[in-house]
Amino acid sequence: MWKCPKCGREFKSTEQDHFCVKPKSIDEYIAAQPEDVRPLLQSIRKTIRAAAPEAAEKIAWQMPTFWQDENLIHFAAFKKHIGLYPGGEATSAFAERLAGYKTSKGAIQLPLDKAIDHELITDIVRWRIKQKQKKKRNDTL
Repeated sequence: MWKCPKCGREFKSTEQDHFCVKPKSIDEYIAAQPEDVRPLLQSIRKTIRAAAPEAAEKIAWQMPTFWQDENLIHFAAFKKHIGLYPGGEATSAFAERLAGYKTSKGAIQLPLDKAIDHELITDIVRWRIKQKQKKKRNDTL
């Protein structure tokens, strides 16, 4: 077991990534990140905000989240990448455009050493909104 020297929480993995203090807002989350990562997070936030102007910002699963009747998309900073979490179907729907990225079901890793593809993020967010709208229509039938 490894114990974080800052917060005292215990983890199975040594040097486990975690937040010692749970952020209450996206601003607080970004402020807690390394200085060189903050502008990247702000640019992703701005891109998502432009693509989903009606979405509310919140923290869910200790990550910045955009909510519009459901979680549209989360993002989070890690040591070597920014994780983008648009849900399970997005990686399949965008498989061709995500060929150069590490992905898993519902997760996309944007490496910190590569330029952020804001157009891709915009398209994914807009796709998620359309997907949510289709689901809502189907639920009312």
